Amino acid sequence: MEIKEQLSILKRGVVEIISEDAFVKKLEKSRKNKKPLSVKAGFDPTAPDIHLGHTVLLNKLRQFQDMGHVVYFLIGDFTGMIGDPSGKSEIRKKLSAKEVKQNALTYKKQVFKILNPKKTKVVFNSHWLRKLNSLKLLELSGHITVAQMLARADFSQRYAQGKDISLLEFFYPLLQAYDSVHLKADIELGGTDQKFNLLLGRELQKDFSLSEQVVMMLPLLEGTDGVNKMSKSLDNYIGINESPNEMFGKVMSITDELMFRYYEVLTTEDIGRLKELHPREAKVKLAKLIVDRFYGDRAANNARAHFEKVFTRKETPADLQSYKITKKENILELLVNTKLVKSKNEARRLIKQQAVSLDNEKLAAEDEVITRSGILKVGSRRFIKLTE
Repeated sequence: MEIKEQLSILKRGVVEIISEDAFVKKLEKSRKNKKPLSVKAGFDPTAPDIHLGHTVLLNKLRQFQDMGHVVYFLIGDFTGMIGDPSGKSEIRKKLSAKEVKQNALTYKKQVFKILNPKKTKVVFNSHWLRKLNSLKLLELSGHITVAQMLARADFSQRYAQGKDISLLEFFYPLLQAYDSVHLKADIELGGTDQKFNLLLGRELQKDFSLSEQVVMMLPLLEGTDGVNKMSKSLDNYIGINESPNEMFGKVMSITDELMFRYYEVLTTEDIGRLKELHPREAKVKLAKLIVDRFYGDRAANNARAHFEKVFTRKETPADLQSYKITKKENILELLVNTKLVKSKNEARRLIKQQAVSLDNEKLAAEDEVITRSGILKVGSRRFIKLTE
């Protein structure tokens, strides 16, 4: 593939490249020497599920792999116990070693739904960061100043507001930068909120007499609410392990404007041609593309048929799971026990929004005990059949 063609593919959806000239030179050198580039992206195992927001980076990594380059999928099991302070207004709660290990294993199981396992090197930064003794850590800290750290927007804001910043948080970007030194990364990918950390990697590589990595920053994908960054904690995410029906339905729920944003960063489709379609037709195509990617064409077609039946013709799904009521559970307990919601707080919120019904009759009392069978529904996509 010609360099110009590679650039066209790799630049799509990228917010900023530092620097593009250096990027071209690295691609040219790689081609001339027939030596693949080392492309790095770090993931802190702070949440056990990968969602479409994560796949913005993963898709770009896969493009590099398809061009013959090697990807380092770096799991920050060591830095994850510190917690990335990027964009945070207060000290983050540290994860335990057990939590980090469990989440890291979940990441490994999911990531190969997108990446080519033969061209992926899964690495854990604890393997080299744990070996830094006190002297080496002090030497490393000498490569950055307090003034540089306080230049970060999130740190400077907290400092101005008199909020605590721990020294431990200062070490996070420094250790992430050292990952690039250890791996001798040619390219590092990250979200736009990672700019400081990514650039620090370049600075540290220069201090260690290494070729500076090229930084590629990708956008933070908005969640289904169309406002906030996709996040499990905000419940505006589409997980890649969700069922085809749930995935399809969530994509269909987004706005037309957000749909084209998803097309741009999650697919290689021609946006101009898509805008010639009716918005609903374009959205169905997007939902099918996303489901197809993780479950195949047959599952995507079945998900579309399910959506048409339930949401267009307003029919009840035929393959509902059943739950036997005990006549002792109030509605909050029932919603949690049936796994229609994750917590009683979520159940309370949905009841207040009049989003919970039994046989199409809205349920309003949190302490009501359900004693009859019927179809319990939450929102427009979650159903379960109650039996006595």
